[in-house]
Amino acid sequence: MTNSIPIDVEKLRQPGDARLLELQNRFHTSSPFMSPQATVQLLHDLQVHQIELELQNEELRNTQLQLDAERARYFDLYDLAPIGYCTLSEKGLLLEANLTAATLLGVARSALIGKAFSRFILREDQDIYYLHRKNLFDSGAKQSCELRMRSDAGESFWAQLEASIARNAEGEVLHRLMLTDISERKALDQALQEKNVELERARIVADKANRAKSDFLSSMSHELRSPLNSILGFAQLLDNGTPAPTSAQKARIDHILKAGWYLLDLINEILDLALIESGKLSFSLEALSLSEILSDCQNMIAPLAEQTGVLVSIAAFDSDCFVHADRTRVTQLIVNLLSNAVKYNRVNGTVTVSAQAIAPERLRISVRDTGQGLSESKLTQLFQPFNRLGQETSRIAGTGIGLTVCKRLIEMMGGAIGVESTVGVGSVFWIELNLAARVAHTVVADNMAQMLPPASARPDGRQRAVLYVEDNPANMELVAQIVASRSDLRLLGALNGTQGIALAKSELPDVILLDINLPDMSGLQVLQVLRRDLATQKIPVLALTANAMPHDIETGRAAGFLCYLTKPIKNKELLQALDQALEIVQTRETDAKNQKDFV
Repeated sequence: MTNSIPIDVEKLRQPGDARLLELQNRFHTSSPFMSPQATVQLLHDLQVHQIELELQNEELRNTQLQLDAERARYFDLYDLAPIGYCTLSEKGLLLEANLTAATLLGVARSALIGKAFSRFILREDQDIYYLHRKNLFDSGAKQSCELRMRSDAGESFWAQLEASIARNAEGEVLHRLMLTDISERKALDQALQEKNVELERARIVADKANRAKSDFLSSMSHELRSPLNSILGFAQLLDNGTPAPTSAQKARIDHILKAGWYLLDLINEILDLALIESGKLSFSLEALSLSEILSDCQNMIAPLAEQTGVLVSIAAFDSDCFVHADRTRVTQLIVNLLSNAVKYNRVNGTVTVSAQAIAPERLRISVRDTGQGLSESKLTQLFQPFNRLGQETSRIAGTGIGLTVCKRLIEMMGGAIGVESTVGVGSVFWIELNLAARVAHTVVADNMAQMLPPASARPDGRQRAVLYVEDNPANMELVAQIVASRSDLRLLGALNGTQGIALAKSELPDVILLDINLPDMSGLQVLQVLRRDLATQKIPVLALTANAMPHDIETGRAAGFLCYLTKPIKNKELLQALDQALEIVQTRETDAKNQKDFV
């Protein structure tokens, strides 16, 4: 390739040659003997012509200097460009190449001329190149492609080709090509793809772990709800039994029920632990009476305090003192602080609860104990999960996550938690909550009390039959006693799904109560069998189960249960659901009788 720009010398010489020709003509047409005046004129014209030639020579020199400058600029822009530029013939032979292209291909520019460009493309990507050329010449539009190339030294690299069509002075078709090394970008793309694959694998592992955690929580929820169902169920029977409990018995039963329902709330809290971590845990913030909350907490902690001989003292609070918080969460918080203050106290120690306003709209609740206190180093580790500060080998039970959960819960309610401690003296744990204005409480009837009137007995005077399919004897006994309180009901029992289906077909009960976790088949499968049989397909079926995860409830409702009741059950809620089902049965019987009479 040459780096020269052609100069039209003939055009530059034309003025001088024309002038010289004119002088020659004048000389030949003049007489052999020129007059002095003519000779002087001729000499003058020759001098003028000489000056004109010198001017033309100066113009030529200036033009040459401009050409040299243009050539240097052309060298910078073309030869030293960071992108390789090539010109190929229609057959794909190299006609021109800049220094960058020659460097990428590893061949001197002079040696490139006449070589096929395709020889520098890896065999595996030859088809890409030929398709690229075909599209270029067929369409005449600019084309771009990415492929792998190899230098003359055998080093491979990724290249991007951008091509266009051009023509030379003779009208021949040329292939203009821009060649860019994109190896680094391709390496980054590959690294990104590998990272994406790695992240996808990590996501799959995380999803698997989340599913395992959900299965574990679901299983634990079921296992905890089953015994709690008996505790709360029989406590409710005692509370409403005949004869009525004495005042002392009533107080004890109330403690059992209050603590039991609180434990149920905590079981539900366990299912929300993952949401605490993600910050998506739902709260029901409302104005709560501080004195009422602290009184409940004191009753819950009283048995533990009596066992350890620790005196728990809670200051009297104005009944108008209300805090803006979630009832379950704030109760959990205070009970946790009281429990720690009692467990880690000294024998016959004291726990004092007080409160003071630290700002017009802010209240601090302090729990002071007379325990051993905490050193500065332990205080820095206090809210770390699973860190029991050296109490792992002690006889005091604990997991080391209570304070961690408390901190996150209080902060999510817009509050704060902190501690002050002196070794050998004791500690003061405090939480801060926002104050709320006292609200007027409207008496609203409890949904559980809004029961339908008991369904009347069958037209033939016999009791309505309720079939309960349940493998847990304690749960069966509980429901049996609840149903026994209604003279219009009688209970049939089955210990597994197979027995339940057989009894349903032989006895045709009015209502079926169905557990989900049965030893031989699931309650969902039992429901499907009942719905396929003409004799049992219209019997109302109520789920009564400890499977209380949100997806369990959604699945149960979608399966076709009339109601989905979770354990522990509220006795009134169960009777209300039975009445709702019996009302449907009675309506069907009335409609059937009217239709028969009409016929």
